[in-house]
Amino acid sequence: MASKVAVVRTTPAKVLDDIARAMDLAEAPRHLTAQRELILKLNLSWTKYFPSCSSQPWQLEGVVKYLLAKGYRKDQVLPVENKTVVTNPRKGAVNNLWLPVLERYGLPFIPLPEVEWTVHQFHEPLLRLNEIFPCGIEIPAMFEGRDILHLPTVKTHGHSITTGAIKNSFGGLLKEVRHYAHKHIHEVLVDLLIMQRELHPNVFAVMDGTVCGNGAGPRTMEPVAGNIVLASADSVAIDAVAASIMGFDPMSIPYLRMATERGLGEARIERIEVAGEDIGRLNLHFESKRSFVIWGDQMLRIGPLRFLERIALHSPLVFWAPMASNLYHDAFWYPTIGRRRIAEFMGTDWGRLWQSYRARS
Repeated sequence: MASKVAVVRTTPAKVLDDIARAMDLAEAPRHLTAQRELILKLNLSWTKYFPSCSSQPWQLEGVVKYLLAKGYRKDQVLPVENKTVVTNPRKGAVNNLWLPVLERYGLPFIPLPEVEWTVHQFHEPLLRLNEIFPCGIEIPAMFEGRDILHLPTVKTHGHSITTGAIKNSFGGLLKEVRHYAHKHIHEVLVDLLIMQRELHPNVFAVMDGTVCGNGAGPRTMEPVAGNIVLASADSVAIDAVAASIMGFDPMSIPYLRMATERGLGEARIERIEVAGEDIGRLNLHFESKRSFVIWGDQMLRIGPLRFLERIALHSPLVFWAPMASNLYHDAFWYPTIGRRRIAEFMGTDWGRLWQSYRARS
């Protein structure tokens, strides 16, 4: 069957209903069943709140409402998020207003650092991850045999050009040392598709494009109102459609091209059935840029400073890297450029919706 992606135009007044419509158009009940538990994989790119950076509270609420209406019990829906060397999932769940939404619907929040992790032997050959983690790839034990639903955002990324449903698994299936994989990010994203095919009976994604991120993603971006939501059971296809909407040729993005060539999904727009909005009229003209931190990381991993990679990033001296990232992002960029962009966002209709969620928390 052709890969199908739903794209629905929305407004703050009806976004919850439009998320349900997108999931129906993408035939979510055919791919997800209340007979199994479901991992709800949130997206936390920053512990702090920044519009277009992480899963929005209305994105989470719309999906939870839909699942419960389709017969899922509260104990079957398992919202999770992981940590990185620079993010804290518990604090992020508070700052991004996930906790009030989950509490309203009687759902828990499960930080992945607090669950059991186990080495999983994957049967299908992987492109890079076995080489990066020669002692074995640890995954959350709770992931195996459960369906998964990703909650990514339409945004650019300094390492992978765009990020979405595929890269959202990067933050779930790998421990906080997953930054080791940045050197081979496109091959690793293909590996994650292979891994998910083996672990999960079904994979689905609902992507927030109400507020999209342009520029030096995944954090230091310019928020842009996209006024759309997307849904699909094909992670490659939904990322390809999002890339096209952002103004990129999906097949020019290495991880999308390689995934398509290996039959892991479909990134050729002409072969994707798009339900809802005519994406031929959508082009946000985004440009992927590198933040200062990603630029420095790439200089050490693949640039002229790569002779320092092992001592700088794979030795006890690596503590400098998260320290430098936090200094740049949290101490410099967020209080200056970020604060101004947040203030501008709060004056928009989506910003007012955000404030309404905060008032209810």
